[in-house]
Amino acid sequence: MKPFDYAFEQTLCLEEGYSDDPADRGGKTNWGITEATLKDACTRGIVPTRDVASLSKDQARLIYKAEYWDALKLDSVISPAIVAEIFDTEVNMGRSAAVKIIQEALNYLGESLAVDGVMGMKTLAALNKWSSKDERALFVCLNGFQFMRYVGIVEMNASQKRFSRGWTKRIQTYKEG
Repeated sequence: MKPFDYAFEQTLCLEEGYSDDPADRGGKTNWGITEATLKDACTRGIVPTRDVASLSKDQARLIYKAEYWDALKLDSVISPAIVAEIFDTEVNMGRSAAVKIIQEALNYLGESLAVDGVMGMKTLAALNKWSSKDERALFVCLNGFQFMRYVGIVEMNASQKRFSRGWTKRIQTYKEG
């Protein structure tokens, strides 16, 4: 299975279909796609539908590929486990937050990257270096910083605690290849 297809299926298992929960900061979602992301995808000609409730899985796949996978240059990441983890974090938290988590994790491991939320060449190079050097350590660090971000969200806004069980399910288990 291609890395994108694997990451897409892994992430889709964590998305619960259509949701219109007013407490969810993303608003209405389907397949994990928010109305705002769908609107942007329509404007860019990725998909024709404008109604998030009627978004198909195939349309969601097109949006995920263009708006998430390609936007972070994830084809450049050499580890399928790491790239699937990054992709899911990006889908759940947004591009900038996901890249900041990557940069914080890499800095924890000894790199010296600016934590700017931009997936530049230095971040990609360090990501691939650690994917080769110690993939498991990188994976654990990514999940650790992701978890810390969830804790911070709840600490800043206690009403978000209702999402904590679902967020915790996104902390993945490392699988030896």
